[in-house]
Amino acid sequence: MCGHPANHSVGWRHPGFVFDGVMKALRPGTRYSYKIEPIAASTPYHVCIGNHEYDWPSQPWKPSWAANVYNGKDGGGECGVPYSIKFRMPGNSSLPTGTGAPDTRNLYYSIDAGVVHFVYMSTETDFTRGSDQYNYIKADLERVNRSRTPFVVFQGHRPMYTSSNETKDTVHREQMIQHLEPLFVDHGVTLALWGHIHRYERFCPMKKYQCLNTSSSFVYPGAPVHVVIGMAGQDFQPSWEPRPDHPDVPIFPQPQRSMYRGSEFGYAKLVATRERLTLMYVGNHDGQVHDMVEILSPQVGTPGGAPGKLVGAMPEKMRYLGVAGGVVLAMLLGFMAGFAVRKKKKAESAGWSRVQEEES
Repeated sequence: MCGHPANHSVGWRHPGFVFDGVMKALRPGTRYSYKIEPIAASTPYHVCIGNHEYDWPSQPWKPSWAANVYNGKDGGGECGVPYSIKFRMPGNSSLPTGTGAPDTRNLYYSIDAGVVHFVYMSTETDFTRGSDQYNYIKADLERVNRSRTPFVVFQGHRPMYTSSNETKDTVHREQMIQHLEPLFVDHGVTLALWGHIHRYERFCPMKKYQCLNTSSSFVYPGAPVHVVIGMAGQDFQPSWEPRPDHPDVPIFPQPQRSMYRGSEFGYAKLVATRERLTLMYVGNHDGQVHDMVEILSPQVGTPGGAPGKLVGAMPEKMRYLGVAGGVVLAMLLGFMAGFAVRKKKKAESAGWSRVQEEES
């Protein structure tokens, strides 16, 4: 550890020190880790470092433009040490902490899962052109086998695009657009997922703040869809607070490039086939899909075969009817034998909910 309170707590010991005790007043992140142990012990997962794991005044990378970005104590003195020791991610990326603490690991890496190639980055360490991380990301994207993984999903903590009031990160976003966005566009990144902002926001596929498509279903147009999926921590930040003198107008009005903003607790669901990648925002408060985007592989295209051509959006009810029809067919096949000995019963219709365009 590199500072108080992290190195003055009974909540952490070197992994070589065996102990038994009751730990009280644990930090929220530590309590969360214990709560997810039942599922984390049996379900594969991957992690991505952010400011609350790393940021500290002594962190080694602090360029002049980031004087107001990396100047806090969000890491609580941990300097990435628990993050590095608790988790074992692919690859061997590491950086010195600038203190006597062990090097920070799990900074950037990639994996293949089904038809998707996932890339993880560290927004807290050097990502600018020529850095080790930049070179890794560039080489990794160049090696993607599109015949095996037609979709590429990129993940980092601080977002490249957001319409929230995180103004101090503006220069950080500009640097990401300058150094990383050309890689995304040149190498066909499909989707970019970000955290940090404790809300949900989906942008159109975009490069240099320009929308390439405003539909919710389209063939990949040559730039990624950016989505902020920080809604698991939404209670820490108000949802686009209104101005005192204009209670009906947000401080930051929703720009045209922002397709959807949501402030409810929720989670993202990603479904991928060789033909399409679908991202859904599901609200914890009602279990309903509040936003959805569908990105078709350029290899699939349209009947005319023109890559990037807008796919006519299927009406929401028709899309769900199609899914419902598949479910009904599967049920019929599964219970066909039972119809020979049982009286046929009238099936209840499925309660499909229309995708909401905005929060009520």
